[in-house]
Amino acid sequence: MVRSDAGKLSLILLFMPFALWLVLLILLPQVGIGYLSLREKLGPGEYTFGVSNYVDFIREPIYWNTLLRTAWMSILVTILALIVGFPVAYYIAKIARQRSRAALFLMCLIPLWVSDLVRAFGWIVLLRETGLISGLLQKVGLINGPVELLYNDVTVVIGLVYTVVLFMIVPLVSTLDGMDDAMIEAGYNLGGSRFTVFRRIVVPYAMPGIVAGCIIVFMLTAGSYLTPILLGGKNSMWFTEQIYEQFVTRYNWESGATFGVLLLAFTSLVVWLGLRLTGQSLASTVAKD
Repeated sequence: MVRSDAGKLSLILLFMPFALWLVLLILLPQVGIGYLSLREKLGPGEYTFGVSNYVDFIREPIYWNTLLRTAWMSILVTILALIVGFPVAYYIAKIARQRSRAALFLMCLIPLWVSDLVRAFGWIVLLRETGLISGLLQKVGLINGPVELLYNDVTVVIGLVYTVVLFMIVPLVSTLDGMDDAMIEAGYNLGGSRFTVFRRIVVPYAMPGIVAGCIIVFMLTAGSYLTPILLGGKNSMWFTEQIYEQFVTRYNWESGATFGVLLLAFTSLVVWLGLRLTGQSLASTVAKD
């Protein structure tokens, strides 16, 4: 009896830090944001509750156009990250030698050793009008004068893919590493081509990792702030910039909270639709039997 009680106490103590982290840093802030989004300001220090903040959002085309644009750009970044990350993950998991996998993983982790701000400024050094790429193009004679490669959608997409591709590679490597090589050999022995084996064996097996990586990358991209602002400039039109403007510039916390709730709800809807279209469940993307 004493041993059983001690085991329960140990389990509670081990779970307590995670529970506190979940409640204090995730649940309570979300509840507070939801509360602020329903608060309508009548005058100095006078508030009531309603949905006028959401109505104002719907009535202003620039707001929901920016939200839709952010969602579309985030989906594009997710697709490109999958295209770039899948071959890398497959090579690490199925082709590379056991001894070299750690080194390859380390190379993927190196960009995370510096902050998003430093990585964004690295792209600025490369792509600005007086940057390295512009200077190199002038030296080889491809252009006659300096060219500005920053402050456009292409640069924002490249910067975001570079930032989030690792979060696509990690779940893919974890999933592909558990695939038995005999499955691939059997596909070839049955007369399947490389494309057929990839489509009928590799992709279905890796689908939980693909979905998990896409969810992580999409959510990180949609919630990104520094990279779109620094690489896209004034024309970035990213939804997180609208949230920052409401909270900090206009000091309109009610509208800022509304935008935050809508961003969370909209991205969650996109994730749910993605799970439905791929036939996956959220549980299957977390752990694969």
